[in-house]
Amino acid sequence: MARAAATGSEPLLTRLWSQGTATRRHGLMVLAAVVLVLPLVLPNSFFMDIAIAVALNAMACVGLNLLIGYAGQISLGHAGFFALGGYGSAILSANHGWPAWLSLLVSSAAVGVLAFIVGRPTLRLKGHYLAVATLGLGIIISIVLSTEDRLTGGPDGMSVPPLLLFGWKVHGELAWYAISGGALLLTVWLALNLVESPIGRALRALHGSEVAAETLGIHAARHKLLVFVISAVVAAVAGALTAHHAAFITPGQASFMHSVELVIMVVFGGMASIFGAVVGAAVLTTLPQLLTVLKDYEMVVFGAVLIATMVFFPQGLVPTVSRWVRRWKK
Repeated sequence: MARAAATGSEPLLTRLWSQGTATRRHGLMVLAAVVLVLPLVLPNSFFMDIAIAVALNAMACVGLNLLIGYAGQISLGHAGFFALGGYGSAILSANHGWPAWLSLLVSSAAVGVLAFIVGRPTLRLKGHYLAVATLGLGIIISIVLSTEDRLTGGPDGMSVPPLLLFGWKVHGELAWYAISGGALLLTVWLALNLVESPIGRALRALHGSEVAAETLGIHAARHKLLVFVISAVVAAVAGALTAHHAAFITPGQASFMHSVELVIMVVFGGMASIFGAVVGAAVLTTLPQLLTVLKDYEMVVFGAVLIATMVFFPQGLVPTVSRWVRRWKK
């Protein structure tokens, strides 16, 4: 009888998994459509510049969401990896004459190696201990970038050469929008595939209970280190693209507040939701620009929006709205 019950449950589980896969595929198609249509409706280059910032922040948030939302590991120093990607690419291309695309790849790989070295001892910690450790890592990176004047330009920052792709100089908001939008779509596609893979299921199991996951044969330390390195590399790529787009970078990119902003974007959009990270980055990158008309009350309204969202959307925007839609359909 138990065997019959198990056999009868298999089609249901398969159907539910297929529905989830179809939903993610449709979400990726919607995101691609938005990326393609958005340049046609944006009124000027100012809003195009905001759209580029949204795409690059969303890239970093997608990687961070894999670490926080799926693996359950808190990081308060992720802006350090973001800044190292930008500074590494800037130093190699400006001071050593490397092609910008090559310096971007090498700096991102170097950040991945650093994350691997640092993550092995750090990820043995849990909860607020891990949060404090990653916070300390971010502070160290920020201090090093501010004090190494000859290499990084110190607190004043440094100029970043333009991005060259196979001899073509990337210039103009439309070209940068195409690169940032394509990079975001690629990041989301890779993240969705990772989430749907056995590694993604192992990460969700770790988030639920490391003890139970290890009982099932999941190597907790290996999976946590893997997702930590992946999220760091994604942040480094986003940071390098941001630096080349702005043609300038400062140690502020590695600040604690920038790390907090990335975490807030992830929580605001919805943890354990790839599209939630994109929505959170889009809203919280655009909203401060729209609230500038309020002048002295800008931060008051911004804080009120965050509080209201957490009260009425406790799981984040995308998961809560998705639950409402499912209930409405029923």
